[in-house]
Amino acid sequence: MEKKKILIRPPEWASDELKRRILLTLSIREVVIHIYPQIRMENTKRFLPVFNEELLVIYTGDMQTWYTGKDHTDAIKSHINYAVYDSRWEATEAFELDRNEHVESWVKNDHLGFDILYIHAGVVHKYRPDYIIRLTNGTHLVLEVKGQPTQQDRSKQIALNDWVEAINNDRRFGHWIHATSTHPKDIPYIIQQAIEDQHQIHLTISPKDRR
Repeated sequence: MEKKKILIRPPEWASDELKRRILLTLSIREVVIHIYPQIRMENTKRFLPVFNEELLVIYTGDMQTWYTGKDHTDAIKSHINYAVYDSRWEATEAFELDRNEHVESWVKNDHLGFDILYIHAGVVHKYRPDYIIRLTNGTHLVLEVKGQPTQQDRSKQIALNDWVEAINNDRRFGHWIHATSTHPKDIPYIIQQAIEDQHQIHLTISPKDRR
């Protein structure tokens, strides 16, 4: 900020110190989100995961019985017999995961304890991706179902990308990737890409890519 690296338009706001400070204060979240990846890239040699040594690995078989009044659907390829969904969109995703030939198993990330910490607006939050999918080529796909992205979603994606990079660097838990589904019909294309390219770190299907 002191080196005037942030360009402000219209120019009248940039030349007025009070207006400039007000605008920077109101936009500080966007500024932090923008510069964080650069700081991380220049100051980090290698990402490695930090584990809870008392509970290094959580298995779907360890899940305790729980009750809910939410809508749910039967799950064929999931280790959990039912998948709770918050929208018809999520129900459609679950149906596709069950019938897709490249999916070996999957689970809705609900009551599993799989949370990723991230920082947004200076506050630490917990991010819980929607699905964990094991593909027939051995790749683990962390899938998020998301409509219109927000600034907070960008913070989540940065944290998830760091987590995937760290877990792959550890090399004890196989190969992981993550993707964002922005439309109910995206799943087959996302999975196909993951099968064809095991080294892709982040897959996002945009509307113009769909056929």
